[in-house]
Amino acid sequence: MVSIDVWNASVDFPIFEAKSRSLKKLVLGKVGGKIATETKIPIIEALHDISISLKEGDRVGLVGHNGAGKSTLLRLLSGIYEPTRGSSRIVGKVAPVFDLGVGMDPEISGFENIIIRGLFLGMSRKQMEQRVDDIAEFTELGDYLSMPLRTYSTGMRVRLALGVVTSIDPEILLLDEGIGAVDAAFLNKARDRLVDLVKRSGLLVFASHSDEFLMELCNSAIWMDEGKVKMHGSLREVLTAYKGKDPYENLSPEMLERLGEAPAFAGNGGGDNG
Repeated sequence: MVSIDVWNASVDFPIFEAKSRSLKKLVLGKVGGKIATETKIPIIEALHDISISLKEGDRVGLVGHNGAGKSTLLRLLSGIYEPTRGSSRIVGKVAPVFDLGVGMDPEISGFENIIIRGLFLGMSRKQMEQRVDDIAEFTELGDYLSMPLRTYSTGMRVRLALGVVTSIDPEILLLDEGIGAVDAAFLNKARDRLVDLVKRSGLLVFASHSDEFLMELCNSAIWMDEGKVKMHGSLREVLTAYKGKDPYENLSPEMLERLGEAPAFAGNGGGDNG
């Protein structure tokens, strides 16, 4: 059974030869947390004393302002970052989707990139070859799939990347925000595949600023602030505390109808406030 456990974990980044405060601000904006100045070498405290326990079936949203530590936490949960202090344990194969373009080569065709990107996400070549036709149909890219990726517009690249990502069968899916840059009709089509992807995954952690995406994909949430877990509970409770108002109250009838089948209404989920 898949699981993620983190015990009192912190992640620090030393800034060597920092010439000015502007450099420290630049790095701080990338990873979140606070700057420690007790030592001669400035330290970015990107995550501080994180303790969470996630199990199979959890669908967890990460909320917080830019620089709060959401992306750094995802990289800790994926094993990309090791805790500077504390410890973590991951049971299951992780599919980290932090940048839709990672693992794609601009000099090779869309068809070839489908295989390469799938391998990057932990699938076998045979598995991806079986999915090529489905991905091609979903992307609606037609003959462009035989052309080099460098000839694609940004929206076309996102279509291809989403097609690959939503075709995999992950045990642990770690999904960062950045889904967009496509037309509204295609985004709605992608939403349906994302919901199906989440249903197939054993465990989901999803960082996003979109309340609607969080409501569709998650049933619990973690509020990150200055590299710390400020609150962990049901999605509605955490979003209400974070936003200062209940975001569910002003949903359109169409959105409410969508959420009637979504994981957010399958149960409260979540954990303890912290």
